Amino acid sequence: MTTEQINDIPTYMQQVGKQAKEASRLLAAANTGTKNAALLAIHDALVSEKEAILAANKIDMDKGTKNDLEAALLDRLELNDARFEGMLQGLKDVAALPDPIGEVTDMTYRPSGIQLGKMRVPLGVVGMIYESRPNVTLEAASLALKSGNAIILRGGSEAFESNQAIARCILKGLQCAGLPEYAVQVLQTTDRAAVGELITMTDYVDVIVPRGGKGLIERISRDARVPVIKHLDGNCHTYIDADADPEIAIKVSVNAKTHRYGTCNTMETLLIDQAVAETLLPKIAAAIVDADDAMQLRVDSKSKSLLSTDAALKSHLSDATESDWDTEYLAPILAIKVVDGIDEAISHINTHGSHHTDVIITDNYSKSQRFLREVDSSSVMINASSRFADGFEYGLGAEIGISTDKIHARGPVGLNGLTSQKWIVYGHGEVRG
Repeated sequence: MTTEQINDIPTYMQQVGKQAKEASRLLAAANTGTKNAALLAIHDALVSEKEAILAANKIDMDKGTKNDLEAALLDRLELNDARFEGMLQGLKDVAALPDPIGEVTDMTYRPSGIQLGKMRVPLGVVGMIYESRPNVTLEAASLALKSGNAIILRGGSEAFESNQAIARCILKGLQCAGLPEYAVQVLQTTDRAAVGELITMTDYVDVIVPRGGKGLIERISRDARVPVIKHLDGNCHTYIDADADPEIAIKVSVNAKTHRYGTCNTMETLLIDQAVAETLLPKIAAAIVDADDAMQLRVDSKSKSLLSTDAALKSHLSDATESDWDTEYLAPILAIKVVDGIDEAISHINTHGSHHTDVIITDNYSKSQRFLREVDSSSVMINASSRFADGFEYGLGAEIGISTDKIHARGPVGLNGLTSQKWIVYGHGEVRG
């Protein structure tokens, strides 16, 4: 397609949509072996083009640094050797997953004599809008292919060179396996008008998946005419119960906050039962600050009184405001609040959380089960870091995103989240009387 054609955004997007729709019909009929062959061919193409991809990523990184891109976004943008290997492993993992398409469940006979059940089928065409992370291009493409969906990918302008380099490898893999080249289309424009077109193309697109900042997702949710699978932000909590194992409380809290800042499953608020706050909170705070001396602790009055006596911690403290309880920082900032037991903890989480991932640290079985039942989040954990809320860690191979919606998918969205079910009926000439 020529530059002139691409610059005519409405015409370009209509063409992309039409191509995706046609490709989706062919993909829906593709067998598991063909889809896996495409994934492994993409893997081989990536290995061959590694240096070119990393060079393209360096162009994006240099441009981002020059344009004062936020540290969290630069972290998401970077492709290093470890992340590249993770991309390759992700392809292998998705190829190894059972193919959900065609699975038939709930077969039963009705009194009329008909036999009916449900068959799992692709959604059709997925449109995805995302920022920064070039590895998302590959993850989304692999999940869409394995689940029999065509996908249209619109990455952020900051990752344009990286995404285009990866897209060339995906195209090689599709061609090698004999699948339609338009099964995966990475948009060749950074014009924001393309997003406006994509989210309103109801004739061609079946679902939109946005991944990025809260502003982007709010805009997509407000303006889209196509159904959206989304989460607005990741304001994740860890609650330290009175019956917590102190060693686990410290270890999990440090990992949940300091492992990576630019991810939606990072802890942003620490809640602790007042019964153990005096003895345990200073140890947790000190361990978190030791892990990163740049850490800022936004504390309520009770936490402040317990932590301000420690000279090493005092310079890291500031008074929490009401907005701190609702904020996803994506930075070395942690809000801390002392609560009066599990009731206040659950109430705080359900009021201020984003329904993403929340954790209780406790050895009390009854309270852990209450937390599981009553915290209204897509992932709820006991004695484990919120950083595990991830498609790869959940055994999904990868994820196309994390949904805090309750319909159609919730939590990390893997292969099954990109499918639907239709009723199927077997008869022997039965007619309705």
